[in-house]
Amino acid sequence: MRTINLLLLVASIALAESWSGPKGGLKPEVLARSKRRWVLSTIEVVEEDEGPYPLNISQMFNTMSGNHEFHISGNGVDLHPKGYIEINKISGVVFLKKRIDRETHNGPFHIKFDIYDKQTKKKLDKELSFDVEIKDINDNKPLFVEPMKEIDVKENAPEDVLQIPLMVEDKDLENTPNSNFTVSLIKQTPEEPKLSVKHLGGTNHHQLTLHGCFDYDKVKRYEVIVQAVDRGVPPLSSTAVRIINIVDTNTHPPKFKAREYHGQVNESEVIHDFLRVAVEDKDTPGTPGWRAKYFFIKGNDDENYKIETDPITNEGILSVIKGKDFEKTMNTTLVIGVQNEETLWLCKSTLPTADSINVTVKVIDVNDPPKFLKNPADVYLREEEPPGKVLYTPAVKDEDSEVKHIRFKLLKDPADWVTIDEKTGKITSKKAMDREAPILNGSSVYTVLIGAIDNGEPPATGTGTVLIHLGDINDNLPHLVNKGVIMCGNKVNKVMVAAHDADIPPFSGPFSFSLGDDKTVAQLWKLDPASGKEGGLVSRKTLPYGNYTVPLVIRDQQNVIGKDSLQVMVCDCGDKAVCRGKEPISVNFGGPGIGLLFAGLLLFLLLLLIFMCQCGKKFTHMPIIQEEGSQTLIKYNQEGGGSECKAEPTRLLTPTSPTVTDGIKQHPLQHS
Repeated sequence: MRTINLLLLVASIALAESWSGPKGGLKPEVLARSKRRWVLSTIEVVEEDEGPYPLNISQMFNTMSGNHEFHISGNGVDLHPKGYIEINKISGVVFLKKRIDRETHNGPFHIKFDIYDKQTKKKLDKELSFDVEIKDINDNKPLFVEPMKEIDVKENAPEDVLQIPLMVEDKDLENTPNSNFTVSLIKQTPEEPKLSVKHLGGTNHHQLTLHGCFDYDKVKRYEVIVQAVDRGVPPLSSTAVRIINIVDTNTHPPKFKAREYHGQVNESEVIHDFLRVAVEDKDTPGTPGWRAKYFFIKGNDDENYKIETDPITNEGILSVIKGKDFEKTMNTTLVIGVQNEETLWLCKSTLPTADSINVTVKVIDVNDPPKFLKNPADVYLREEEPPGKVLYTPAVKDEDSEVKHIRFKLLKDPADWVTIDEKTGKITSKKAMDREAPILNGSSVYTVLIGAIDNGEPPATGTGTVLIHLGDINDNLPHLVNKGVIMCGNKVNKVMVAAHDADIPPFSGPFSFSLGDDKTVAQLWKLDPASGKEGGLVSRKTLPYGNYTVPLVIRDQQNVIGKDSLQVMVCDCGDKAVCRGKEPISVNFGGPGIGLLFAGLLLFLLLLLIFMCQCGKKFTHMPIIQEEGSQTLIKYNQEGGGSECKAEPTRLLTPTSPTVTDGIKQHPLQHS
């Protein structure tokens, strides 16, 4: 019976389709099969419908008697977005309660439909469902993502697509006339060169295109208005503005202001900025298209000259970086070209060749200094050679003077080891030279600088360098690097001892180590290893903590002996690498010591009162009892305030008849 009722309900809904109102209705397919329930076809509602509300969009029917009621649930009812759809429980009429925006609440809304008994509230049949779909209208304009934008474009931008994007969005339903749009250029100021809009296929993106060339000298700023229009009914549109700022590029080649330049330099002279050349460029100053780059085309084969650009004036600065020889060249003609840092660009024109000029440089003859034929000169000598040995005689030449007129002079001899003959330049050793001297810094090479002076006007001086390489001899004894070491007796029985020899191989290490001739030392110590850059000193047995002197004999590779003594401190290092220090005295100064300290202090104060002063009335003294030892009792017969304190000598009293009371001897007191 329940199945028959369900079929009757479905048939009734199908019949109701024929009179459903214009505001909404069921599509021709009444039922669609779902997994476990029948789904009624979709009900369409138009977004932003003007109403009136609540708006009747459909009605549910049932063939049962009137003892039932309808219930719906789902999106738009009790799920997000809530409160849009409701049903009359008795009649089954479905209502849209208020205006709805498809772009805000995009459907479809899936709604469950149930029938319950009014009395028992029990479900009478299986669950049905239907969908509510929101029908799109053209209520959104196509909008530019950036309605206003200012963009810099280089003057030398090529034709076709410019990098000026035009991104448009339309929120209406995709792939419908409401969301499809076209973009066009509606105004351009100024009008040349022509710009247009190009659609990038397969996207909603458009770009501006250029037809022709920009000219910065004529127009520096363009204003372009573009429009996007959709295909809905009625069509909606919006506009955007693009401000195009033209950036100057290199469209003007630099031109020299003069066609020839002349300059002069002294022979052999190195000089900066002896001549400047200037250009004119119509591009914007300070830009790569304005800044000049100068280069040599001809005449600088020997690279005597250099040209660079002044960053402020844009002039070419010509300098001599390698002196010219007058005897070889009296005049030089330089061909100099110029171009810009940025490559030249011309609209639809052939590029011209770089501009160039001739620069004539005259070389002025000056007195050339003498030149040493061998510079530097290397001399080899064994160290500690007796003085008076001839080390070197230089050979010189002079283009402007005779060699016999040249005189020589020592310019640098820091250790005062040599002399020079003024006429011949002969260098002779003046003192024995020590290869290990600190002035050589371990290099074994002593540098002497000499000068050759001609008789020209003015006199010119040529300089030469003499490098004296000193060979080593075995003139230094090996010795200990450190004279004292610490041996942590609680942890190790070995220390390493390093030796050094100021000589170089084969007159230095590795060394051989041995103990002195003292047999007592050999009973306590041994060496392991006994050769190398350092030796190992090992105690043969556990030694008492203390200081030990160990005589050592060190031999180099030539068996030259150096004797040295090593001070070894054997101690307890604890867990460190140094000897533990003595504990402070206060550690053992306990309670008894502190008590004795206070007792001594009190006794001192008592004696001070007895022997140093007397305040107010005189003291009364107890006489000394000879047979019982010396005792003193001080009685203070003072009342009220005391008088000024006066120091008086203490006088001993003679005892009279003694009286003993309670084991304490008492005596009459005598006043002095």
